[in-house]
Amino acid sequence: MKKTAERASKVIAILKKTYPEVKTQLLHETPFQLLVATILSAQCTDRQVNAVTRKLFSALKTPADFAAAKTSVLEEMIRPTGYFRNKARNIQQCAAALEQNHGGRVPATLEDLVKLPGVGRKTANVVLGAAFDTPGIVVDTHVKRISGRLGLTENKDPVKIEFDLMKIIPEKEWNDFSLRLIYFGREYCTARKPACPRCPLRVLCPYPDKTPG
Repeated sequence: MKKTAERASKVIAILKKTYPEVKTQLLHETPFQLLVATILSAQCTDRQVNAVTRKLFSALKTPADFAAAKTSVLEEMIRPTGYFRNKARNIQQCAAALEQNHGGRVPATLEDLVKLPGVGRKTANVVLGAAFDTPGIVVDTHVKRISGRLGLTENKDPVKIEFDLMKIIPEKEWNDFSLRLIYFGREYCTARKPACPRCPLRVLCPYPDKTPG
């Protein structure tokens, strides 16, 4: 654990230099918009989600609007994000739950967020970090892949990875560390053909399948 924590500390330092300023790439003006955008981002790029939500948030603004919308209309509006039927159902059920149980406001605790339809720990931590500045580690596909490659966890389950990282990453770094790994995963440590020869973390990486260079 000590060696892993020491490696994590070095990883944090390099990532800070590589990406001094980080923030979520999902466009939003309110916690509810961020919640909807994050649900839509599953199996979809942030760029595609942003293209959809520009029109979506002009037409539907509040949880009440989403809950009352005709499902077929919402499905068509979010179709480009993929899995649009499941996402539409989750968003409408989530919006209805916000109206019924939270006065139309997005709750600011993990416990309450994960009780909402379609909201897991990843989505909850995105909202808590970006909308409420609450520390949390977001384990998306990038964070899962890279934390494994860097030897920061041996687990495959996202929740177990989250708790592994919480043990070795200082709490004040949780939000930005997740974002930096996401940035890093898009630019360097891609799923296929990672850019190992020019990777700023190469000297710290024990990943056995590094590309030569």
